[in-house]
Amino acid sequence: MPVPTASPPGASRPTKINYLDYTRVLLTALVILHHVCITYGAPGGWYFRQPATQPAAQVGLTLLVATNQSFFMGLFFLLSAYFIEPSYERKGAAGFILDRLKRLGIPLVFYSLVLSPILNFMVYRYGQHQRATFGQFLMGYDDWIDSGVLWFVAALLLFNLVYVLLRQRYSLHYAIRLPSMSGVLLFAAAVGVVSFLVRLIFPIGWVIPGLGFQLSYFPQYIALFAVGILAHQNKWLDGLSSQSGKRFGWLALGLAAIGFPLLFMVSTKLGLSRANFSGGWNGQSLLLCLWEQLTGVSISLALLSYNKHHWNKPNALLDGLARSAYSTYVFHPLIAVGFSLFLAGLSIDPLLKLSLVAPLAIAGSFLVGRLVLLIPGVDTIL
Repeated sequence: MPVPTASPPGASRPTKINYLDYTRVLLTALVILHHVCITYGAPGGWYFRQPATQPAAQVGLTLLVATNQSFFMGLFFLLSAYFIEPSYERKGAAGFILDRLKRLGIPLVFYSLVLSPILNFMVYRYGQHQRATFGQFLMGYDDWIDSGVLWFVAALLLFNLVYVLLRQRYSLHYAIRLPSMSGVLLFAAAVGVVSFLVRLIFPIGWVIPGLGFQLSYFPQYIALFAVGILAHQNKWLDGLSSQSGKRFGWLALGLAAIGFPLLFMVSTKLGLSRANFSGGWNGQSLLLCLWEQLTGVSISLALLSYNKHHWNKPNALLDGLARSAYSTYVFHPLIAVGFSLFLAGLSIDPLLKLSLVAPLAIAGSFLVGRLVLLIPGVDTIL
């Protein structure tokens, strides 16, 4: 996660690259939007749900979160890994580990022991309308190991520790030219096949208790974490052209707007169960895995290319948002759930609530994230 110089999650770096900081701001906003969409009808697990019942709304929200899921967390891992090597070389193994334990471990413990009980009490008291004080709720509370949205932080800490262990034995430096578009797509397809094989054992929705790891998505996370390290070593981001970014952008648009709906329409026409998409030895799972990786990698490269050529100038507002992106990520469930519960009793369509809660949750989360940094000592962690 970021350091005071507004680096990507898990990063520590001596220089500032504006467009990577601003990309992280966008990804943080998408995380908040993603969770609000799940609140009001998209598939997925979340603290509080009040889903829309209209089929069209559910399809639209499913497309949105599926497209989001295909790239946003994987790109977070890539950005985080991009700055690991220089940080390790500056601090050494011991200093690097201590820094990671401080910046990743402390927020993880804080979320599990403080924020998670508060969030669950809010839903219990105001969402389920159970009359109990916070103290009474805690008397029966037994989910003290709960990383919640900070599963990402836990995974990032694990990846960092594995990196250190490998660096003790290997140089981990590889000279590889920036792959061509066909090479990138072949890589994405390979990750899709591995994801398909993983989902034979760990289908979508299967989560490691406490840690919150959905192993069905981890092939991409691990692969893009490795790509982030290689990208820094070989200066791949410097080679991203506007033209290649546009090609990946058009491909991503076609895959999201045509490929995903077509996949579901054909499955419905053939009378196939949608449960097959979660995993198993079937064509639906394989096609979804391939779609996810081809779409996600294409969006990531299109986004990085566009931002590199259009967002690489200093911007005071975005600099402030980038500095508070980590704290925003940590505290955003409190704000998003709070607004959802506040509007829960209104007799209006869930989609209207979505249109109200989404901007409020994004703006409120960044505001709270900024305010948290004013607490003495917090800015040395978040």
